[in-house]
Amino acid sequence: MQSENDNPNECSDLVKVEQERYARKMQKRFETLLQFLPDPILAYDLNNKLQYVNPGFERMFGWTIDELKSGSIEFVPHDRREETIQGAKELFKNKRVHNHKTQRYTKDGRLLDIIIDGAVFYDENNIPEGYVVSLRDVTRSNRLARTNQILFKISQSLHRVQRLDDLLASINEEIQNLLDIEGSFVLLLDEKREEFYFFSALHDDSETEKKIKEIRFPADQGVSGRVYQSGNFLIVDDVSKCSFFLRRVDDESGMKTRNILSVPIQLSDRSIGVVNVVNKLSGKFDNTDAELLSTIASTIALPIENTRINEELRKSYEELKTLNSAKDRVIHHLSHELKTPIAVLTTTLKLLDKQLKKSGITDEFVKRILERGKRNLDRLLEIQYETEDLLIRKNYQIHHILSRMLEACRDEIEVLFENRTEGQELFKSIGRSIDKLLGPRKIVSRTIQLRRYIKDMLSNLAPEFNRRKIDVITRLDHGGSVYLPSEILDILLDGLIRNAIEHTPDHGKIEINLTGTEDTPLLEIKDYGVGFTPEKKHLLFENYFTPPDIDQYATREPYDFNAGGKGFDLLRMKLFSEQYRFKIWLKSERCRFIPRDEDQCPGDIKICVFCSDISDCLNSGFSSVFLKFPHHGLVEESKQGPKAVRSP
Repeated sequence: MQSENDNPNECSDLVKVEQERYARKMQKRFETLLQFLPDPILAYDLNNKLQYVNPGFERMFGWTIDELKSGSIEFVPHDRREETIQGAKELFKNKRVHNHKTQRYTKDGRLLDIIIDGAVFYDENNIPEGYVVSLRDVTRSNRLARTNQILFKISQSLHRVQRLDDLLASINEEIQNLLDIEGSFVLLLDEKREEFYFFSALHDDSETEKKIKEIRFPADQGVSGRVYQSGNFLIVDDVSKCSFFLRRVDDESGMKTRNILSVPIQLSDRSIGVVNVVNKLSGKFDNTDAELLSTIASTIALPIENTRINEELRKSYEELKTLNSAKDRVIHHLSHELKTPIAVLTTTLKLLDKQLKKSGITDEFVKRILERGKRNLDRLLEIQYETEDLLIRKNYQIHHILSRMLEACRDEIEVLFENRTEGQELFKSIGRSIDKLLGPRKIVSRTIQLRRYIKDMLSNLAPEFNRRKIDVITRLDHGGSVYLPSEILDILLDGLIRNAIEHTPDHGKIEINLTGTEDTPLLEIKDYGVGFTPEKKHLLFENYFTPPDIDQYATREPYDFNAGGKGFDLLRMKLFSEQYRFKIWLKSERCRFIPRDEDQCPGDIKICVFCSDISDCLNSGFSSVFLKFPHHGLVEESKQGPKAVRSP
């Protein structure tokens, strides 16, 4: 028998109710799961109309669900729209899409790297009803991977690159692509001058990049200064609202900075500079950008410092080689300068002694004078050789040098004894004689009109160099007065004019230009000669100015081409500039036809194989020495300065 409870319709209704309850329960679970998932989940019908979106979308992209449903958001980048259409077609064709890499914008303008997974879903009759997609943000992981690639590239390249700036140029390119920026710059600190300079620069505008490399600014200014002093990164979203942003860099380079991220380049004990990136092309800089850039900056810090140290060592080594070579040349030059007059004087004394004997003069007093003179000339020659050895080998004992000094004083004291008068105290007589012979001579400054003085100087010097075929052109625009001893001004003008003529080949020219103002005249003496190599230029006004090699001046007279002089003129002038408060500096370019020191100029433009015309020489090399004199009234106020100098 069949019971009432066994009614099949009632059982069917119960099953249906249970199924619906279970479906609602599962739907709630799925909704809870979708609400919890961090990745955005979107469901569309077959007409691409949005049916569902979970809160993960708003968390990731910033737009609300209502804004998304309105269809007015700029979600898909312009260059990704065709790709998105093709992706949808692929989804319906293959019923699913997996690991599709693309990009999407956030509400605040950031561009995220996205991976899309999607699948078509069906109704109970297995008919396609729509599709669902998930979006996974892989921006950070992609950047970390790129950062690791950059770090690996740095480690692989360090032992291969010859110059660090070549490596940093490559790193800047990677940073530019990684952070999607307009410009990337590595600024290092010049500790001596306390200034930042652009060690490496990359910008979309090549002209801006070129200009910015020439800019320097104090290390306590701008965003870079703040980051350097604090040791922490800094993001400025809008530089127009930043009170300490240094606009001078933009003004001088032509760059238009909108936003900037700056991170320090730190060693264990100090910062050595900063890395700046400017103008994020999509969105704003964030902490992820700062972390990635800081990682790169910390990686390049030690290589930069090591490279700078190695570069300084290399420069020092090159300078030492140049200085050592210059020292040898100075020694040889001094040998020539001393040996020649000593030899002439020795021969003269011998001839005089011979002539006296021939004339029958045998006075003992005269004989002692001649012997004393010969003995001292021999001693000078010996001291010259010993000095040369001392400079080269430095192996003489101090007692030997002192004994030589005592020996040199013996004859001078002997002369004092022979010439002293009765009643004089011996030491007072010796003191007065030493002061007269060796002591400084006071020279007095006075106001000098430069224009007239230069004209008179040229008139007096002209007979000495009129054998040279050189045009001397003067442009004396201002009278200009200086407050100097005339003896010092003579040394300056004579030395500079002579050096200019000696460095200029025949059929060339020198220019003497007097500009500036009446109170602060500026004198330029310019020769169109061979000029100086960069290696030589840094020696000028330093320990000494190296003369030409000895074989270049052995038989030459003053004002001859490459005569060489005594080799110390510019050093002497530099010392005078410190005493008398005028400024002296030089500009020079080496002749492009003979760029090395060992390359020789023939001394006459008309026989130079490189010059078809005189203008070829005049446009190839030059040297200009500038003298800028202060207001002479200011100099008069400091008369208590050095007044006693050795007689020129």
